[in-house]
Amino acid sequence: MASKHILVSNDLATRIQSGMYPAGSRMPSESQLIQEYGVSRDTLRKALAVLEQEGYIQKARGREALVLDREKVVFPVSGLTSFQELAEAEGYHTRTRVVVLESVRGNRELMKALDITRDEEAWRLYRVREIEGERVILDKDFLSRKYVPRLREENCTGSLYRYLEGELGLKIGCAQKEITACRPTEEDRRYLDVGKNDIVIVVRSYVYLESGALFQHTESRHRWDRFRFVDFARRVRV
Repeated sequence: MASKHILVSNDLATRIQSGMYPAGSRMPSESQLIQEYGVSRDTLRKALAVLEQEGYIQKARGREALVLDREKVVFPVSGLTSFQELAEAEGYHTRTRVVVLESVRGNRELMKALDITRDEEAWRLYRVREIEGERVILDKDFLSRKYVPRLREENCTGSLYRYLEGELGLKIGCAQKEITACRPTEEDRRYLDVGKNDIVIVVRSYVYLESGALFQHTESRHRWDRFRFVDFARRVRV
C-alpha cells in the first residue's frame, strides 16, 4: 500500500487536473488540508513536496501554494535537447517552418557571435516553431560553415542536431546559455502569435563541439505563456 503522503499527493493532483484547483489559484491552507485528510503536518508537507517536484504547485513561505499551469511545455535549461526531440518525447503536434536560410559573411553580429573573421562564412537560419497550431518559438541559428559546410531546408525542418551528428558526424559537447525577457520586436510579431504587450523569453546559446570549438550561436525567442523553463541544480560544498 502506498504511503500516506503519496495517497494525499495523488488525490490533490486529481483535484488540480479536474480543475477543482485551477492554474493561478491558491491551494487551501496547510491547516485546512491537515484537517480534511486527517494527517500530520509532516505528512502533508511531504505530499506537497511531491506535487511541487512534479510541477503541479509552487510553494512559498508563509502563503498557500500556487497552482501552476501544466499545459505549458517543460523546456529544460540544462542539456542540449533539440525542439524536435523534446516535442517527440512529450507527444505534441508540431510543425517547423524555415523562413530564412542563407550563407553570409562580413556581418559584424555574426563575426562576434561565432568568433569568426570577416572572410569566413556562416549559415543564418530562422525557423518558426508551431505547437498545436500556434506559432510559439522563433529560433535564430547561426552556424559556422567551417563545421557545417552544407545545409538544406529539409535538414532543418526536423531535428537539426540529428543531421549535424548523424550526417556530418559532428560531436556536440556543451553550451553556455543566457536567459532574458523582453517586449516583442516587430520581427517577433511578424513570426509569432504574440500581442504588443506580451513578453518574449529569449534563450541565447553558444554551442561548442567536444573539441572546444564554437560552431553555433542560437537566439531562441519563446512566447512566455507556453513554456516553463526548468533546471536541476546540485549543491556543491566549498
